[in-house]
Amino acid sequence: MKDTMKAVVFKELGSVVLEDRPVPAILHPKDAIVRVTLAAICSSDIHIKHGMIAKAKEGVILGHEMVGEVVETGSGIEKFHKGDRVTVNNETFCGECFFCRRGYVNNCSMEGGGWALGCRIDGGQAEYVRVPYADNGLNHIPDAVSDEAALLVGDVLATGFWAAEIAEIRPAETVAVIGAGPTGLCTAMCARLYSPARLVVIDMSDERLEFAKAHGLADLTINPLREDPLEIVRGLTDGRGADRVFEVAGGRNTFEMAWRLARCSGTVCLVAHYEEDPQKLPLREMYGKNLVFKTGGVHANACAKTLSLIEAGMLDTRPLITHRLPLDDALEGYRLFEAQEDHVIKVAITPRRG
Repeated sequence: MKDTMKAVVFKELGSVVLEDRPVPAILHPKDAIVRVTLAAICSSDIHIKHGMIAKAKEGVILGHEMVGEVVETGSGIEKFHKGDRVTVNNETFCGECFFCRRGYVNNCSMEGGGWALGCRIDGGQAEYVRVPYADNGLNHIPDAVSDEAALLVGDVLATGFWAAEIAEIRPAETVAVIGAGPTGLCTAMCARLYSPARLVVIDMSDERLEFAKAHGLADLTINPLREDPLEIVRGLTDGRGADRVFEVAGGRNTFEMAWRLARCSGTVCLVAHYEEDPQKLPLREMYGKNLVFKTGGVHANACAKTLSLIEAGMLDTRPLITHRLPLDDALEGYRLFEAQEDHVIKVAITPRRG
């Protein structure tokens, strides 16, 4: 293994650059080094660039969506060996603390727990990445599953799967998803696993709505620039509203849209990261709706399960990958993704070999 590598770095506020960096080394017995074969650009990377993630450190290598091959393991690693194809979880967790034992891995209380890769420690938009607590943070990719099919397992698909699970969707319910970006599309994809009677996707982009409809991720689409989502959803449900609402847009008015769309005694899942805080919680207007709100960062504890669903053909995020670029062109990928040009949904980056 060589001494240096190319990597995408959060240099400072507003600046992402491509740099030569030392290849990572084992620092702890529970570490593994993974040769990255494919990485993705996430909306959270853009948030980091613009200072919206308070914990992000300047100088960190970005990237928390990646797959690769194990090239080295610490002495404390039991589940993985050199040559294993793996997904990398975006969360670092010990598996032993109060929160980990209950599946709340995003809240791992060990030092460095939670979302660390590509935020507080170097991530995977590089040729190699060091994965702490690798027995927990890695998952074996089945032989029949390609790197592209597995790429989004550790973050954006994990988020959609977690959101659909905690919403407790029942068969034949009406589900509304606000936001048809990558996370919203993954949320709709996972909500479909629970057999809703109607899956409604709401977004201001006709192109994204057409994508959702074409790929079976929506039964009905609504563009709020032209249509009234509340009127349409109530019209579908005898005036009640949606049983489960997912807020995955994080827009100026989407929080209000979410709770208004929900029926009385319904559930609202807040998946979005809000650029503007605080959001208003008008309890007097809500009084009597008896809504359940579920919020927070993903507990990415079901990656093995989602890989099994991918292998079985029940989940397929490959259509979301619209652009593929070499690592040397990663900054162009960032430009495209941030500007939302050329019909982009997700950008996949292939590191150099060697």
